[in-house]
Amino acid sequence: MACSTTDESTTSHRNSAAPLSTDAQLTLEAIYGEDAYKAEKPGQIKWLSDNSGYTMLETPAGYNDSSDNDDEPSALREIVFYDPASGERRVLVGIASLTPGDAEDPLIVDDYAWSDDQSKLLIYTNSKKVWRVKSRGDYWVLDLESQQLMQLGGDAQPSSLQFAKFSPDGTQVAYVKEADIFVESLDTQKITRLTERAGEHILNGIMSWAYEEEFSIRDGFRWSPDGQRIAYWQFDTSGVRNFSLINNTDELYPKVTEVPYPKVGETISAAKVGTVSVEGGKTIWAELPGDPRQMYVPRMDWSLRSDQIIIQHVTRRQDRNTVFYADVSDGEVTQVFVEQAPNYLFDVEDVHWLKQSGDFLWLSEKDGWWHIYRASGDGKTLIDLTPGEFDITDVAHVDESAGWVYFIASPEAMETRYLFRSRLDGSGDMQKLTPAEFAGTNSYEVSEDGRWAVHTHQSFSQPPQYRLVSLPEHREVRVLEDNAELLAKLAKLDLPEHEFFRVEARDGLPLDGYLIRPSQFDASKQYPIVFYVYSEVAGQTVRNAWSGKRHLWHLYMAQQGYLVASVDSRGARAPRGRDWRQSVYGGIGLLASRDQSDALTAMTQRWSYIDKEKVGIWGHSGGGSMTLNMLFRYPKQYKAGVSQAPVTDQRLYDAIYQERYSGLLDEYADAYVESSPITHAKNLEGELLLVHGTGDDNVHYQSSERLINELVRLNKPFRFMAYPNRTHAVVDSEGEGTELHLNTMRARFFDEHLKAQ
Repeated sequence: MACSTTDESTTSHRNSAAPLSTDAQLTLEAIYGEDAYKAEKPGQIKWLSDNSGYTMLETPAGYNDSSDNDDEPSALREIVFYDPASGERRVLVGIASLTPGDAEDPLIVDDYAWSDDQSKLLIYTNSKKVWRVKSRGDYWVLDLESQQLMQLGGDAQPSSLQFAKFSPDGTQVAYVKEADIFVESLDTQKITRLTERAGEHILNGIMSWAYEEEFSIRDGFRWSPDGQRIAYWQFDTSGVRNFSLINNTDELYPKVTEVPYPKVGETISAAKVGTVSVEGGKTIWAELPGDPRQMYVPRMDWSLRSDQIIIQHVTRRQDRNTVFYADVSDGEVTQVFVEQAPNYLFDVEDVHWLKQSGDFLWLSEKDGWWHIYRASGDGKTLIDLTPGEFDITDVAHVDESAGWVYFIASPEAMETRYLFRSRLDGSGDMQKLTPAEFAGTNSYEVSEDGRWAVHTHQSFSQPPQYRLVSLPEHREVRVLEDNAELLAKLAKLDLPEHEFFRVEARDGLPLDGYLIRPSQFDASKQYPIVFYVYSEVAGQTVRNAWSGKRHLWHLYMAQQGYLVASVDSRGARAPRGRDWRQSVYGGIGLLASRDQSDALTAMTQRWSYIDKEKVGIWGHSGGGSMTLNMLFRYPKQYKAGVSQAPVTDQRLYDAIYQERYSGLLDEYADAYVESSPITHAKNLEGELLLVHGTGDDNVHYQSSERLINELVRLNKPFRFMAYPNRTHAVVDSEGEGTELHLNTMRARFFDEHLKAQ
């Protein structure tokens, strides 16, 4: 049945005429309608390769920035240079320089890139969304000396170019147009076509949907170091069945979009890698072994040489990664080494070349922890640069000249992140650089010479702050954005307290969590509790980090008298080692849901103020799946749940993700059934609100439709809300008022079933 949103109740989130904000209380209208608690950030900082300083986008004096999202700018920006040592500021590219010819309006800069010699600027503008991100748009080149502004693409249609990049010498730009690769001379504007599709099923220089989603890669070509060749991916999607997305509302008749989407056990795209001269001609394909329909090529790049590329070749099972060199003259491949995982590879990352030695950095959990290794060019020697029983989470920077690798890790507290560095030769102990005063989550954009960094610090209760610091002493040079206005607003609110905690699962394994207590908390009373859950292997919810509007919604609920909690089940993407992550292989949802149940039991035993008769849970995507798991598998513990965009049957999801963690379907068929929430729908006793966008290209609306059919068959009452044409995110950019409506509906639902008696 449809979920009503017109319930006449007295709590503030049910009254659309409620004030937008008050001095002490959050309102959903203020969070989602006004966007009153938006965190600001500096505009796209780029460190210059000559180590002279950095550039960033800034709104010129006298202009009003009307953008709601720095990633989707709607206001004018100019490009400003800063000297980190002296603080000198000067406008490098002003509004006049961004105004083409006789045009009245300047270009709105979505992104920009400098040529290596910094004489030219590549400007990305008029961008359009392709699935999740705005990866198609227009490109212009500005010559800083002549101030000439030139649009690329010839007679290309507006917003039709992708992934444009300067050649190493800055004389040419390569880009993708309609799934083919082109090179354009900046001197003559001659355009050379390097590839020609043999049909709609062929993609050159861009990724198939599944690669983009699951390997986090979109840009599908690379310039050679000498600028004479381009290496690129080609995908053959023939045989991959299309999934139809139906838009019923924008036009008189339905509009159907077909997406090649390989579901579990189905045919996957055939990927291959080749190189072609920038003058055009024949592509030389790397002669990779095996059936391309049973292999993935998630990473590829040039080695330090222009006659050789390095390729990572992964089995469909995703437990084995073979690294090859491929000769560009004939495509012959030479095996470098093999990375073998017990069940699945935690991740695949590009190698980072050390130019002085010919070695490269390689990330692996071969010793049980995700570490940085220094690999010899022939792959015969590996040196662990970050030894110890902890995971690194990111490589922040490599300073080969000074001999350091900078990385993010959190050896002692899984919810935090700090900057460390280690010697590239493997000597000495690692050094923690983030000062103790910056407890929480820290990230860094480091200059090429390693002397400076833009430091971003945030915590559970503090929105991001951005500082320029000098390294390695971590001395603050200046504040770039402190979000003082937002902090002042938050300081006026009657905000609840929180704590991070650990409880034990039934087998003694510690589980990390956080708990937010209601405003005006009284430990002698009992309170309903709402859990926020994800607990899939792709994410971690228990973080000492600012989570924006979702966090504000949780604070709002705490102000309304709820406890709010989250716990990371085993297998979550927390820095807790290979055994933690691999333990859920072949049974996603089984151990993780048991951990959630155990955590709830342990929490109610520890804290008597939790009303165990009034337990709610909600989550999105994998969290939507886990919400269903908890309602269906542990119906006596959970009274109400909101499941958004869930995978109800694991066989419906994409092959790359699901087969990575659940195994191949022909080997784990029974586990796929047992692990899927829909199998256990018959156990539903509590209240369920199911939510899905009908235009979801990631977790298809089909997934919820199948569950609806099963719940109807079982005569299980539930509520349902479909958002027409919203994708997986279900956000305002897909329909005005979407976020306010969704979050108001969720709050009402919990009020109805956890508070009303």
